[in-house]
Amino acid sequence: MAMFLLIHGGGGSGWEWHLVAEQLRARGHEAVAPDLPIGNPRAKFADFADTAVKAVGAAADVVVVGHSYGGFTAPIAAKRLDARLLVFVAGMVPAPGEAPGEWWGNVGYVNPGEGLSVTEQYLGDVPPELAEESLRRSRNPASAEYHEPWPEPALPDVPTRVLLCRDDKFFSPELQRRVARERLGAEADEIDGSHCIALSRPAELAERLDRYFATL
Repeated sequence: MAMFLLIHGGGGSGWEWHLVAEQLRARGHEAVAPDLPIGNPRAKFADFADTAVKAVGAAADVVVVGHSYGGFTAPIAAKRLDARLLVFVAGMVPAPGEAPGEWWGNVGYVNPGEGLSVTEQYLGDVPPELAEESLRRSRNPASAEYHEPWPEPALPDVPTRVLLCRDDKFFSPELQRRVARERLGAEADEIDGSHCIALSRPAELAERLDRYFATL
């Protein structure tokens, strides 16, 4: 069985993963989802990675999963933990020396949800009560790493999967397919669901993550 380190996106918290964590534990795995220090204006990538790594403790057979902006922290944690697997879920795949604030222009980002409300763009298929709770728990990112060059010389040499969400109105499937090819030389896998799939389809996402680990 694996230890799943579940890393949330920008403006979020570990709570966003709570349903997926329950599903993974029901399958016999361990799962942790720390709150990254996004509200700390002095926090840099080292602080984000320290928070993620400390949450795992001494566990072995680690699978690191980065959602959305969590894709910038996930590879650093995967390298430090000698992870068995790295998974980007609707994730930002970084390049060496690239600050997160530069990522958008570098990948040619176009907003597919222009004109939509926050709920429609991010939480379109999330049950209303969970969507309301997600908005209530949202945090304003203020941390320093957004303008810090990504510190790794390369993505880690571990098995890596990219999982895009077919109904994502924040990162379009077309963008995610292209970034996966350009930055990882890989084809993205696909799953039904919106950007916040951990809240809308936790069982399906946990099943996919479990299957990824089982086929290593």
